[in-house]
Amino acid sequence: MTDTATRTTEYLDPGEVAALDAWWRAANYLSVGQIYLLDDPLLERPLEHDDIKPRLLGHWGTTPGLNLLWTHLNRLIRQRDVEAIFLAGPGHGGPAAVANAWLEGTYSEVYPHVGLDREGMRRLFRQFSFPGGIPSHVAPETPGSIHEGGELGYVLSHAYGAAMDNPDLLVAAVVGDGEFETGPLAASWHANKFVDPVHDGAVLPVLHLNGYKIANPTVPARIRREELLDLLRGYGHEVLTVEGDDPADVHQQLARALDSAHDTIREIQRAAREDGDLERRPWPMVLLVTPKGWTGPATVDGVQVEGTWRAHQVPLAETRENDEHRAILEDWLRSYRPAELFGDDGAPVPALRELAPIGTRRMSASPHANGGLLRVPLDLPDFRAHAVEVTEPGCSINEPTRVLGRYLVDVVRDNATNFRIFGPDETASNRLDAVYAVTDKVFAGEIRDVDEHLARSGRVVEILSEHTCQGWLEGYLLTGRHGLFSCYEAFIHLVDSMLNQHAKWLKTTRELEWRPRIASLNYLLTSHVWRQDHNGFSHQDPGFIDHVVNKKAEVVRVYLPPDTNTLLSTMQHCLASTHYVNVVVAGKQPVFDWLTADEADLHCARGLGIWDWASNDDGDPDVVIASAGDVPTLEALAAVSLIREHLPELEVRFVNVVDLMRLQDAQEHPHGLTDRDFDTVFTQDKPVIFAYHGYPWLIHRLTYRRTNHHNLHVRGYKEEGTTTTPFDMVMMNDLDRYHLVMDVIDRVPHLGSRAAAVRQLMGDTRRRARAWTREHGEDLPEVREWSWSAQAQPRRHRSPSTTADPSPTQAD
Repeated sequence: MTDTATRTTEYLDPGEVAALDAWWRAANYLSVGQIYLLDDPLLERPLEHDDIKPRLLGHWGTTPGLNLLWTHLNRLIRQRDVEAIFLAGPGHGGPAAVANAWLEGTYSEVYPHVGLDREGMRRLFRQFSFPGGIPSHVAPETPGSIHEGGELGYVLSHAYGAAMDNPDLLVAAVVGDGEFETGPLAASWHANKFVDPVHDGAVLPVLHLNGYKIANPTVPARIRREELLDLLRGYGHEVLTVEGDDPADVHQQLARALDSAHDTIREIQRAAREDGDLERRPWPMVLLVTPKGWTGPATVDGVQVEGTWRAHQVPLAETRENDEHRAILEDWLRSYRPAELFGDDGAPVPALRELAPIGTRRMSASPHANGGLLRVPLDLPDFRAHAVEVTEPGCSINEPTRVLGRYLVDVVRDNATNFRIFGPDETASNRLDAVYAVTDKVFAGEIRDVDEHLARSGRVVEILSEHTCQGWLEGYLLTGRHGLFSCYEAFIHLVDSMLNQHAKWLKTTRELEWRPRIASLNYLLTSHVWRQDHNGFSHQDPGFIDHVVNKKAEVVRVYLPPDTNTLLSTMQHCLASTHYVNVVVAGKQPVFDWLTADEADLHCARGLGIWDWASNDDGDPDVVIASAGDVPTLEALAAVSLIREHLPELEVRFVNVVDLMRLQDAQEHPHGLTDRDFDTVFTQDKPVIFAYHGYPWLIHRLTYRRTNHHNLHVRGYKEEGTTTTPFDMVMMNDLDRYHLVMDVIDRVPHLGSRAAAVRQLMGDTRRRARAWTREHGEDLPEVREWSWSAQAQPRRHRSPSTTADPSPTQAD
């Protein structure tokens, strides 16, 4: 299809152009007022020193373009009854989103104190980037927003996630030309290869080429236009170009471009839905080329501003103290002719209000931009239907994520329009491929006979970009649906900053009554640090947990299920939860089964507990051995078995932690144990040897206030690794069973020299194990063949845990 230039002077009649221009001028006026004004919102007198904010914050450069697009999308919505939402990639264009939400009346509906009158306008201006007010981004506080844009690069992935399973939705996604330079944005152009025109909505990308970033030109603005068009065509788009600096001409061009784009989108969807024509066609997009800071001051102090990088933030920086600058600001504001736009009472004039769409067709009032209104709880099966049978601890072996895959078959089947699995080409690698019995992987590109489980429609979405997967899932959740992101543990770090943004969104929206809760962002991190022995050091990093724990306690949860049934129970809980970031770390390799389904559910509800069958104390242990994570639990239990063999008189209490946040004080995290409960489990004065999945210092950080913290000794990952065997990997980090026994001997006071021979044996066995791996390329037979059941340990019959009531962990 030939790309289309849209220059015309005859598409709209003069009345339509005048109406569009009036809304655009009003939005621009309100945007400038937000950046600069404390008072005199209607310019009823000459601006004075005290009318200007003492600190001028905000970004003007992108704002007139965003206002222009919002203006024209409103026309499209009104004339064609389009259901649309607006995503501003240039996130600092907050003034535009706020201005349009106020003009549409939504802002005053959500915040009645910011009414559609003079005082409301004054408050609208005053609150922007002001202490106690609102941020300069298109923030959660802004009605109609699902994309804050605090970090650039994610607007298209969010947009396509929002469009999935929303067949009637049009998502207008504005890509800033600075944002265009980012890696995540580059990958997300390929998201159009994952659109199913039968069941999904459509994304209309708008690349806004205004030429500059903060202090430099943008790359797409300084390459040959044909080169840029070739790139966009190569991404799979028909490009509709709108370009100019004459408002009347640009209004004509943009109206025609949006109508043409809408016609093309509807025809692609009609052909797919009615004729069964699924051949991939170029989706339309708009290339909008306008000056940076358009309609702002052309020059300031003899230097060009409009159309340069100087318009990016605040074009007039000294308006409070500089009379000349303040006069320029006033002229700038009056150039929008506010007397034509607002009545004496400050309300938009009736002719302006009539240009807004009605009700939820307003982009600022769309329920799709407030996904909690649309969220329907998942229909979740009882995990017990898929639980593995456990007659005795350690008597059987399963692959936890493979069994989870069978559970997810039911989840996918029973939630066919509001649940998806996202991942970077790892669904099968992570052992979740059972889901292909009920769904395929969606792909709109060429499908060949050799391909498996690839189809035009599917509930699994894979692309080799963690950023794009995360963005898709966030957009999907923010518009009211549910999902799961499965990823290798080491490479989830690629989305660290995206997690930051989403966690901050969740924290902020918890405080906004008008935004109901959305489904939780669920991570399944597998192929984890302790079983990346084959891929080596580059694949060994458990640090994402540390990063997550830095976020507000109200929104983050970290789970380390030690076996298959605890993984099933944990995942059922996470999928049912709302408004959290849930991080679940579980292995995909075969591991021992420790708990029955009922025991696992109770253990997960409590979050941590004493495993009675692995303990031999009568309420006053000599030492507490604790674990968190599947491999650390294996090594800790193997250490217990060695202690029973070589130090049978030692009384050991075994504690397993599945909900990491239980370790924190109850005053610091909603899941935290009280000091009394913590002391009951871990004692007030006995050594605690803790085998942990990640970096050891996190456990110290979580427990530093506890009474017995000085007796806590943590083993975990010490940034030692290579391509080696599984057991050599834990030995390299001193997390192995032999070293744990040595730690016990070193820290139980009354053992002393009585256990010297045992300690020596443990050290010698470690050296023998290391030598064995170097000679045979596999682990020592006594390690490979070890099992708890082989120890013939007597099972005790005490309560599985003495922790507090389980409700704090899984009731929410």
